[in-house]
Amino acid sequence: MSNTVFTYGSLMCAEIMSAVCGYPLVGEPSMVDGFRRLSVTGEVYPGMIPRPGSEVSGILYRGISGAALARLDAFEGVYYRRQGVSVFTPPEGTLQAYCYVFRPQFYHLLGDEPWDFETFMKTGKARFESLFGATYRATEG
Repeated sequence: MSNTVFTYGSLMCAEIMSAVCGYPLVGEPSMVDGFRRLSVTGEVYPGMIPRPGSEVSGILYRGISGAALARLDAFEGVYYRRQGVSVFTPPEGTLQAYCYVFRPQFYHLLGDEPWDFETFMKTGKARFESLFGATYRATEG
């Protein structure tokens, strides 16, 4: 059985998502309503929390195996909870997907600043890979 996963942070980068899952993936632009993406203080990755009236753009990946989903669970760790969300993707419309949402007990770790993917790719990706590369590559296979 395959799963669909909405990503809104470092996993929007297909290279990182593919390394964590253990096989090549191509995503598609999508959006989730009712959430907000914020930077985690002192980190290069974000958290997503419920926020009525807000929306988060991201990347939707399809065909995620059960084994890859288990690797994603391990990669995301204790700060995040996998849950179902409604995702809008053109031209298909709305569908259900998994997403890793920041757990309420860790909200105090979130800053006030929104997180930006382009900034991550320019300045944060290299730092992310130096800090976490061994972790997510260790989940392969």
